[in-house]
Amino acid sequence: MSSLSSYVGSGRARAIGGIAAATILGAAVAAPGYAASAPDSFADLAQKVSPAVVNVSSTHVMSEQGVPMPFNLPPGSPFEEFFKHFQGPQGMQPQRHERKVTSLGSGFIIDASGYIVTNNHVVDDAKDIEVTLTDGSDYPAKVIGTDAKTDLALLKVESKKPLPYVTFGDSDKVRTGDWVMAVGNPFGLGGTVTAGIVSARGRDIHQGPYDDFLQIDAPINQGNSGGPTFSTDGSVVGVNTAIFSPSGGSVGIGFAIPSNLAKPIIAELKEQGRVDRGWLGVAIQELTPDLTQGMGLSSDKGALIASVQPGSPAAKAGLKQGDVVLGFDGQTIDSPKDLSRVVAETASGATVPVKVWRDGSERTVDVTIAKMKDEVASADQSRPDHSGGPAATDTVQQLGAVLAPVTDETRQQFGLADDTQGVLIADLEQDSALAEQGVRPGDVIERVNNRKVTSPNDVSDALRKAHADNRSVAVMLIDRDGSDHFVAVQISQS
Repeated sequence: MSSLSSYVGSGRARAIGGIAAATILGAAVAAPGYAASAPDSFADLAQKVSPAVVNVSSTHVMSEQGVPMPFNLPPGSPFEEFFKHFQGPQGMQPQRHERKVTSLGSGFIIDASGYIVTNNHVVDDAKDIEVTLTDGSDYPAKVIGTDAKTDLALLKVESKKPLPYVTFGDSDKVRTGDWVMAVGNPFGLGGTVTAGIVSARGRDIHQGPYDDFLQIDAPINQGNSGGPTFSTDGSVVGVNTAIFSPSGGSVGIGFAIPSNLAKPIIAELKEQGRVDRGWLGVAIQELTPDLTQGMGLSSDKGALIASVQPGSPAAKAGLKQGDVVLGFDGQTIDSPKDLSRVVAETASGATVPVKVWRDGSERTVDVTIAKMKDEVASADQSRPDHSGGPAATDTVQQLGAVLAPVTDETRQQFGLADDTQGVLIADLEQDSALAEQGVRPGDVIERVNNRKVTSPNDVSDALRKAHADNRSVAVMLIDRDGSDHFVAVQISQS
């Protein structure tokens, strides 16, 4: 396991640094509200909800390359390494073969007819899935739909009798410090119950564009992926997904998908087997204090548009690179995460007002949202090695950088695309202001304070004008491997 966090489905753990009236087991019960103090015991609650928590066992076929052995060798046998080292008996060459791997996770039944919620990473690419209830009964399960972006999946089992089930609650009512109970069915051992409090809300662990996790300190162990987090009224307020762990075991920092994020996703999966999302067609980034100052904004709330995809809804509506989105369809946008979420939740074909900051003032643009397309493969992020300096370079002392025009020679030397335009950063001092903003040699400056630049002199002129205008921050548009983003540089420290 890595020192950051890991998904908590056993066997397929992946390092990543891993309602007003709730219906419990088919009987509607009044929700008393979340307890302000610790309950005397969680035993009654655990007894009611645990039968609806299941173990999910999935079989995956993995393809790998290795040397066939002349007979079965125990794992770790010195003869195994001997045959691998000498390419097997009689010089046999490595061959690609397949092996079956079993993944264990958890899930919970949300409908008496057998619909089950779990994590996508528990069942992703699975060949066979089996669900085991706490009473020991087994059922083959089929996948109704999955959503990798939120790591959710919906399964279905067929039973001759109604199954025990639980329902989603309102995660927006959960406050930091509220008591919660996490239930899992790891390793087929039966229901495992742990209790704790909500440590934080709105956690972004950088696993997807819709990260908005509840952080809980109720221990979540290996194999608990997909299990539910309950409020004290017995409703599901989260889906256990990941843990922070230096060792792979629980250290009291777990993450659960809030029920209010999961509910509409699961409803769509149940209805159509997939999730359709709205698409705006922009690349966005966070506003830093320096960018806020450089753009003349009064706060760092909003989402900065780093680029607009040609032909996208944003382009058709007239949204521009450098606009800061402050509101979307009447909702305040505080961060890029907010914009990603509200756009995704907007139906394709809907026309919504988008409030932006542009050229020192606010304006509203009407945008017709389209359906999100399938993702395309990302561009290769590698760059060739650069030996020697490009011709016609110029050292700009204010930036601590060696700049060069973009020519056929520099495009070839630095692996730039044929249509790249701007000023190449050929070299950079390690302690320079640009380096502190994450800029590196091979990046291309396209604009300085919204002025297009094509030569080192253009950059120097833009910086001199900023000084003349008493601006202490220069806002630059940087191209890296075809992707644009803004950086703000304190001119005084350059």
